[in-house]
Amino acid sequence: MIEWYKKVVFENYANFKGRARRSEYWYFTLANFIVCIIAMIIDKVAGLNFEPLPYGWLYLANSLLVIVPGLAVTVRRLHDLGKSGWFFLIILIPLIGSIWLLVLFCTEGDQGTNSYGPDPKNEFDEIEEIGTIEA
Repeated sequence: MIEWYKKVVFENYANFKGRARRSEYWYFTLANFIVCIIAMIIDKVAGLNFEPLPYGWLYLANSLLVIVPGLAVTVRRLHDLGKSGWFFLIILIPLIGSIWLLVLFCTEGDQGTNSYGPDPKNEFDEIEEIGTIEA
Protein backbone atom coordinates (compact mmCIF):
# COMPACT_ATOMS: atom_id res chain seq x y z
CA MET A 1 0.00 0.00 0.00
CA ILE A 2 2.77 2.44 0.91
CA GLU A 3 4.60 1.68 -2.34
CA TRP A 4 1.53 2.70 -4.37
CA TYR A 5 1.18 5.88 -2.29
CA LYS A 6 4.84 6.83 -2.79
CA LYS A 7 4.59 6.05 -6.49
CA VAL A 8 1.56 8.33 -6.92
CA VAL A 9 2.77 11.19 -4.70
CA PHE A 10 6.49 11.31 -5.51
CA GLU A 11 7.05 9.73 -8.92
CA ASN A 12 3.78 10.62 -10.66
CA TYR A 13 3.05 13.88 -8.85
CA ALA A 14 1.44 15.66 -11.80
CA ASN A 15 1.27 12.85 -14.36
CA PHE A 16 -2.13 13.11 -16.03
CA LYS A 17 -1.20 10.78 -18.90
CA GLY A 18 -1.60 7.03 -18.96
CA ARG A 19 -3.84 4.74 -16.98
CA ALA A 20 -4.21 3.78 -13.32
CA ARG A 21 -5.45 0.44 -12.05
CA ARG A 22 -8.12 0.15 -9.40
CA SER A 23 -5.50 -0.95 -6.90
CA GLU A 24 -3.35 2.13 -7.54
CA TYR A 25 -6.31 4.45 -7.03
CA TRP A 26 -7.76 2.73 -3.97
CA TYR A 27 -4.43 2.11 -2.20
CA PHE A 28 -3.57 5.78 -2.68
CA THR A 29 -6.99 6.78 -1.33
CA LEU A 30 -6.65 4.48 1.70
CA ALA A 31 -3.11 5.63 2.50
CA ASN A 32 -4.12 9.27 2.12
CA PHE A 33 -7.08 8.73 4.47
CA ILE A 34 -4.76 7.20 7.08
CA VAL A 35 -2.25 10.07 6.72
CA CYS A 36 -5.09 12.60 7.15
CA ILE A 37 -6.33 10.88 10.31
CA ILE A 38 -2.79 10.84 11.76
CA ALA A 39 -2.35 14.53 10.86
CA MET A 40 -5.64 15.39 12.61
CA ILE A 41 -4.58 13.50 15.73
CA ILE A 42 -1.19 15.22 15.81
CA ASP A 43 -2.85 18.61 15.25
CA LYS A 44 -5.25 17.99 18.14
CA VAL A 45 -2.58 16.67 20.54
CA ALA A 46 -0.11 19.47 19.70
CA GLY A 47 -2.80 22.13 19.92
CA LEU A 48 -2.37 23.15 16.29
CA ASN A 49 -6.00 22.64 15.34
CA PHE A 50 -8.31 25.45 14.27
CA GLU A 51 -10.88 25.67 17.08
CA PRO A 52 -13.54 24.23 17.07
CA LEU A 53 -12.48 22.13 14.05
CA PRO A 54 -10.63 18.81 14.57
CA TYR A 55 -7.92 19.59 12.03
CA GLY A 56 -5.12 22.13 11.85
CA TRP A 57 -1.90 23.10 10.13
CA LEU A 58 -0.51 19.60 9.47
CA TYR A 59 -3.79 18.43 8.00
CA LEU A 60 -4.01 21.56 5.86
CA ALA A 61 -0.41 21.16 4.63
CA ASN A 62 -0.99 17.50 3.73
CA SER A 63 -4.23 18.31 1.94
CA LEU A 64 -2.57 21.01 -0.14
CA LEU A 65 0.35 18.73 -1.02
CA VAL A 66 -1.82 15.85 -2.26
CA ILE A 67 -4.39 17.83 -4.28
CA VAL A 68 -2.40 17.53 -7.52
CA PRO A 69 -1.38 13.84 -7.21
CA GLY A 70 -4.91 12.96 -6.08
CA LEU A 71 -6.39 14.67 -9.11
CA ALA A 72 -3.76 13.06 -11.36
CA VAL A 73 -4.47 9.52 -10.15
CA THR A 74 -8.20 10.20 -10.53
CA VAL A 75 -7.73 11.30 -14.15
CA ARG A 76 -5.54 8.26 -14.87
CA ARG A 77 -8.20 6.03 -13.30
CA LEU A 78 -10.83 7.53 -15.61
CA HIS A 79 -8.43 6.98 -18.53
CA ASP A 80 -8.28 3.29 -17.59
CA LEU A 81 -12.05 3.21 -18.04
CA GLY A 82 -11.78 4.83 -21.47
CA LYS A 83 -13.13 8.18 -20.24
CA SER A 84 -11.63 11.64 -20.46
CA GLY A 85 -10.29 13.27 -17.31
CA TRP A 86 -12.93 15.95 -17.77
CA PHE A 87 -15.51 13.29 -16.91
CA PHE A 88 -14.54 13.95 -13.27
CA LEU A 89 -16.69 17.08 -13.43
CA ILE A 90 -19.72 14.81 -13.23
CA ILE A 91 -19.18 15.05 -9.49
CA LEU A 92 -20.80 18.49 -9.72
CA ILE A 93 -24.19 16.80 -10.17
CA PRO A 94 -25.48 16.52 -6.59
CA LEU A 95 -25.56 12.98 -5.18
CA ILE A 96 -25.90 11.20 -8.54
CA GLY A 97 -22.49 12.38 -9.76
CA SER A 98 -20.72 11.10 -6.65
CA ILE A 99 -22.46 7.74 -6.79
CA TRP A 100 -21.71 7.39 -10.51
CA LEU A 101 -18.01 8.15 -9.96
CA LEU A 102 -17.82 5.68 -7.08
CA VAL A 103 -19.28 2.97 -9.29
CA LEU A 104 -16.83 3.85 -12.08
CA PHE A 105 -13.83 3.80 -9.72
CA CYS A 106 -14.85 0.30 -8.59
CA THR A 107 -15.28 -0.94 -12.17
CA GLU A 108 -12.55 -2.92 -13.90
CA GLY A 109 -10.70 -0.93 -16.56
CA ASP A 110 -10.63 -1.58 -20.30
CA GLN A 111 -8.69 -4.70 -21.23
CA GLY A 112 -5.91 -4.15 -23.70
CA THR A 113 -4.79 -0.86 -25.12
CA ASN A 114 -7.25 2.01 -25.28
CA SER A 115 -6.81 5.58 -26.54
CA TYR A 116 -5.02 6.55 -23.31
CA GLY A 117 -2.33 3.89 -23.38
CA PRO A 118 -1.59 0.22 -22.77
CA ASP A 119 -3.36 -1.88 -20.17
CA PRO A 120 -1.61 -1.32 -16.82
CA LYS A 121 -2.60 -4.84 -15.72
CA ASN A 122 0.46 -6.44 -17.28
CA GLU A 123 2.01 -9.34 -15.43
CA PHE A 124 5.52 -7.85 -15.38
CA ASP A 125 6.60 -5.59 -12.48
CA GLU A 126 3.39 -3.60 -12.37
CA ILE A 127 4.62 -1.12 -9.75
CA GLU A 128 7.22 0.22 -12.20
CA GLU A 129 4.64 0.81 -14.95
CA ILE A 130 2.19 3.04 -13.07
CA GLY A 131 1.11 5.97 -15.18
CA THR A 132 3.54 5.34 -18.02
CA ILE A 133 2.77 5.30 -21.70
CA GLU A 134 4.82 3.50 -24.30
CA ALA A 135 5.80 5.67 -27.25
